[in-house]
Amino acid sequence: LGGEQSGHIREVGIELYQNSGAEADLIPETYVEDLDVRLALYRRVARLEDRGEIEEFIEELADRFGPAPEEVNHLLDIVAIKRLCRAAGIARIDAGPKGAVLTFRDDTRVDPQKLITHVANPSLGLILRPDNKLVINRNWPIAQQRLEGVQRLLSTLGGMTV
Repeated sequence: LGGEQSGHIREVGIELYQNSGAEADLIPETYVEDLDVRLALYRRVARLEDRGEIEEFIEELADRFGPAPEEVNHLLDIVAIKRLCRAAGIARIDAGPKGAVLTFRDDTRVDPQKLITHVANPSLGLILRPDNKLVINRNWPIAQQRLEGVQRLLSTLGGMTV
């Protein structure tokens, strides 16, 4: 990394910088030209706590810079999913057109009895594997369907925490 990029990482934090994909630039320069302003926005994104704060942030961006481009909406979707994962004790999500696999953290706080009861409903198409993974069989050919489906499931799991 060059000195300028290294300084940016110190400013916004290594995790957010990596997850934003510096080469992908999820807050494009064409949307927010000033680098310092973009970095400040990344710092604010890292502190967003819930869906309400994310919605307020989107409205503020629209007021200041115009409607958010797809990259910014994608970044905010990632932030929302990461928050839901933390609340539900999920370490990893792999989603595709045929469903998703969620990996629970070892220290997950999901109530096992509630989870077993939920998985036992055959209409949901869920399989709880012994390796701490929850398999969701779905037909999600469109990325937006996967995003919304995973968010719904994470919200449900977050409601099962003890």
